[in-house]
Amino acid sequence: MKIQLYVPPGGYFAERWSENMMPALGHLYIAAVLEEAGYGVEVVPSHILDMDWDQIGEKIRKDRPDILGITTTTENRFLSFRLAEVAKRAHPDTFTLVGGPHFNGTGIDTLEHIRAIDAVCEGEGEETMLETVQALETKSSLESIAGLVWRNGKITRNPKRALMRDLSTMPMPARHLEPMERYPFLMDVPGIGKVPGGNIMTSRGCPFTCKFCATPTNWGRKMRAITPIQVVDEMQLLKEKYGAQAIWFYDDTFNYSPKRVYEICDEMERRKLRMHWWCEVRVDVMDRDLLARMHECGLFGVGFGIESANERVSRDIITKRATLDQAYDVIDWCNELGMVPSAFFIFSHPTETWREAQETIKVIEKVRDRADASMSILHVYPGTPIEDRAREEGQLPKDFSWSIERDPRVVLLPPVQGHAPLYLDKLSWAQVCELMVRFSIAHKKVKVKRKLPAVLKSLYSWRDLYRYGVLTLTLMKFRVLSRLRGESAHQGPVGFTVH
Repeated sequence: MKIQLYVPPGGYFAERWSENMMPALGHLYIAAVLEEAGYGVEVVPSHILDMDWDQIGEKIRKDRPDILGITTTTENRFLSFRLAEVAKRAHPDTFTLVGGPHFNGTGIDTLEHIRAIDAVCEGEGEETMLETVQALETKSSLESIAGLVWRNGKITRNPKRALMRDLSTMPMPARHLEPMERYPFLMDVPGIGKVPGGNIMTSRGCPFTCKFCATPTNWGRKMRAITPIQVVDEMQLLKEKYGAQAIWFYDDTFNYSPKRVYEICDEMERRKLRMHWWCEVRVDVMDRDLLARMHECGLFGVGFGIESANERVSRDIITKRATLDQAYDVIDWCNELGMVPSAFFIFSHPTETWREAQETIKVIEKVRDRADASMSILHVYPGTPIEDRAREEGQLPKDFSWSIERDPRVVLLPPVQGHAPLYLDKLSWAQVCELMVRFSIAHKKVKVKRKLPAVLKSLYSWRDLYRYGVLTLTLMKFRVLSRLRGESAHQGPVGFTVH
């Protein structure tokens, strides 16, 4: 069996990481599992290889893969769909399968609209992909493969696959199948500068209940993790084989178990492994002693969600347990220790009023000199409680399809906020634009010139023109005001970051 696994042009993370791309890990885990079972696999990161659509088609036409897998997020899904169409034109007999976090209940919708796709993996893909390859090799039926949605005259959704119980049984991602040296992944370490980075995901799951988040529905609420020894093994591999000097832990909640974090730090110390690293944490399970121990072992920054500074929105709408005071504590501790705290904020939650949104923007402006920050307008992702609510309210029409690229009834800002629908409730569009611009000015994160070409390409309707027009006028207004106050809105990287 000839198996190829593709990342589409534009990359796995699409707009979010266009300048500082890191390898996607999901398809590398799948490749490792297939290799362990004795199958040859070719990984084709077309974005890193600078392949255009013609080159991709020519490669598939020449190689004639039996199975072609494509890794997909909500933001890059239309690139993945196009890749499947290119593959089918180049080699009609190839079996095209897509998987990734976008396919949280969207398998049937995908197959109904994208004829070039033969099957969708819903949920964790390692075991589903292996069983699919084995079935295709022996020409067996796909009916017994849990987690697979497939086409055979009709569309069939097989029973849901149970989550893997023990992640420590999996091999490390098959990084040796990628041109790792071509990834422009640099991490900015305070006092040192930009150094080569590597990324690791040590756990899956989230026990919390934030309504906008797809993690619990994708990975489950029960935390599953590799062992501390395996974590440090992977860090050491990235350092010694791939030259990484810093690690980006891609876990949703790295400190979900403080005991486990201490064990990771102890193992690093035992091996005398000195590496810089960054992770996302929950502020309500963090204390200063743990943060100091992490810092001793190379931690230079942490990311955490504040989302909303308004207590009603935070408690009743997001159902968030962490408090604003706990976030302030982590910011203070980071500043005391010489680390970089990075807070994430989201606007336009259900029922959030302008007054409540103002509380959040004031907090952003308050911590501007003590913390980095990123913000987004609330996105709708498949399988989340917010998707259910958006459909009930009509923000996503009853006939909305995740597989149709341009639906004028849905609010999108692809160059600025990614290709996921925005949730808009009580806030007007002008108010949303003011929040984005005030954030960008407060954190010096706006460059219009770099975004302009992508913005112009995304204009498909008068509504698009209106939205970007309001955003542009708001930006001009606040730039003038900031200059009058002696502030600068021209420095730093691009803002409107999606998290």
